[in-house]
Amino acid sequence: MSNLETEPAEIVCDPSTITEADVVILTPRDVPLGGLRAMGVRRTLPQRERSLIGAWCFIDHYGPDDVSVTGGMVVPPHPHTGLQTASWLFAGEVEHRDSVDSLALVRPGELNLMTAGSGISHSEVSTPDTTALHGVQLWIALPDLTRHQAPHFENHVIEPITLGEVTLHVFMGTLAGQRAAATGDTPLVGAQIDLPAGSSIDLDVDWSFEHGVLVDAGTVLFAGATVQQNELGVALAGRSAIRLQNTGDGTARVVLLGGEPLGEQIVMWWNFIGRSHEEITAWRAQWQSEVIDGTDAAGRFGHVAYHGAPLPAPVLPTVRLKPRR
Repeated sequence: MSNLETEPAEIVCDPSTITEADVVILTPRDVPLGGLRAMGVRRTLPQRERSLIGAWCFIDHYGPDDVSVTGGMVVPPHPHTGLQTASWLFAGEVEHRDSVDSLALVRPGELNLMTAGSGISHSEVSTPDTTALHGVQLWIALPDLTRHQAPHFENHVIEPITLGEVTLHVFMGTLAGQRAAATGDTPLVGAQIDLPAGSSIDLDVDWSFEHGVLVDAGTVLFAGATVQQNELGVALAGRSAIRLQNTGDGTARVVLLGGEPLGEQIVMWWNFIGRSHEEITAWRAQWQSEVIDGTDAAGRFGHVAYHGAPLPAPVLPTVRLKPRR
């Protein structure tokens, strides 16, 4: 999925400045995904209070949306650099196409992981049979050591496991004895956790990891803090176990994200992640000349077999913004 904001802010994420309390609750902001008849998403990361959870740097949460009303997801070809996109659905189906010739469907219980590396472009469109669309789109910042790697794509079917009454889908890293097959370039964990009413779970975790819990349904107690539907609870590193408890009347569904602090300053703008304003400026110019104008044959971003025009890049900000935590 793309960041479709017409005036995206340049965000400098410096992990060394993070000094917030033990658990922080972040509320989302609403962002339209497209034009007037647009599907809305709830963006909980990045925010002024927090830009990273480990290497996780972007969380869009959407649905359940009635596709007949919103028109579903229609995101034309657009570029990425220096990151991985992780697509995870609760309901519906999305067709993924990219410039390394991948054609895949995003379905519930399957992880689509696209590694942009030095540069890739892709489109995401909900399928004609989809009536309701519901899920999360996640970005992972690649470390400096591997951010210029060749782009590639992975699809993994995630088999659920049950611990007591609680069901887990571990789609990144290792949790509760399950190791995901997806490729991660930094220590990470990602999982969907479903807790029936009245249930709880204690999870052994890596003490060096920061953790975030995005609540899709219900209300949960996370590390002693109440996190309500659509909120993101963030806990700093330094704990070897976390408890999740469903405090509502129905089933609670959460997405647990964690990772070792990236330890690198990154610059995020539009759909690019780099290390300097100059890198972002150069990539924007290359996307415009290579794909939009067709005057540059360098081929960093390639071609997507798509029925419409690609997205032009927004205008760059005229000034640099101050670093955000």
